[in-house]
Amino acid sequence: MNFEKGFSPMQPVGAENDDQDDARAALQRRYKTFGLLVLGLLVVALLAVKLLTANQDAPRAPMPQTVTVVVPGREMVEIAISATGTLAARREMPVGIAGEGGMISRVLVEPGDWVAAGQVLATIERSVQEQQARQLRASIALAQAELDRALSLQSRGFVSKADIDRKTATRDIARAQYGEINARIGRLDIRAPAAGLVLERKAEPGQVVSPGSGTLFRLAKGGELELLARLAESDLIRLAVGNRASVTPVGSDRSFDGEIWQVAPVIDPQTRQGIARIALSYDPQLRPGGFAAARLVAGKAAVPLVPESAVQGDEQASYVYIIDADNKAQRRAIKIGAVTDRGIAVTEGLNGNEQVVVLAGAFLNPGEKVLPVRAKAEGDAK
Repeated sequence: MNFEKGFSPMQPVGAENDDQDDARAALQRRYKTFGLLVLGLLVVALLAVKLLTANQDAPRAPMPQTVTVVVPGREMVEIAISATGTLAARREMPVGIAGEGGMISRVLVEPGDWVAAGQVLATIERSVQEQQARQLRASIALAQAELDRALSLQSRGFVSKADIDRKTATRDIARAQYGEINARIGRLDIRAPAAGLVLERKAEPGQVVSPGSGTLFRLAKGGELELLARLAESDLIRLAVGNRASVTPVGSDRSFDGEIWQVAPVIDPQTRQGIARIALSYDPQLRPGGFAAARLVAGKAAVPLVPESAVQGDEQASYVYIIDADNKAQRRAIKIGAVTDRGIAVTEGLNGNEQVVVLAGAFLNPGEKVLPVRAKAEGDAK
């Protein structure tokens, strides 16, 4: 047998067992260290998973929405003021009875007719006055004949100068009475005081009229019309005689050019409004008494121009949304003026340096934080 392997005569008895114990101890220490390392790795992995899960579960802050804004600056535009009012004759002429009156026998005009100065509008029955005129003509003829005979006899001394004077006076009185009755007959014709347009007729044949009957015809002198535009006190002060205006009657899509010929010197203390009178030329579509809207030009001024899409309105006022220094949307009430092909003029509410939201619909709320993106637009402030 071979005893060389694993045994030496010089090795003490029991040394082999000690070596085996040390090996097992070393192996156990390695296993323990490896186990602790694996456990540490597991703990780190669990912590990482937990942190990752916690980050995924945490609520994320919402991103602000993006809105397009424009800085309008200021441009020179015509300042237009809107108003409403009533159409009327610029110089209305009421026509009634100038004489003693009577029954109307004829009416010669209709509303809408043009008449000349002195033209007969209607006549009043005059048979009694004409009989009186014939009687007075006869009296004149008789008085003249008696005067002529007296003058022929005076030369022969049969008639005194006093008789001649009485007969002359009698004839002159008859002539005066005849002239009076002719004047009364003339006043039975209702005539136009000046050339113009017949607006209203309140006379009919057979109607009995008198000086107390009031107006029988209404005429517009020369056919000239006007709009009595009612304006707020703050707007009225910006207007002057000669300013241009455009008038559109209700129910019509046609506008008529005119100009202010008078600005009211007083303000109604109840309504705080005044009247600007806009002269208009005659047109069949302009009917006195009708309602119309007017656009009055009050000169030029440098004002902001904003896109039409930026302007909104409700029952309170027109408004736009602007973005403040904190990038929050704010509602701003404005007053609009002229509408041009470049935008809408804002006469009050903006100075032109604000960031105005180009399109602000129901999706935008006051105080909401947004991300503004500026759009390049004509009229941007530099």
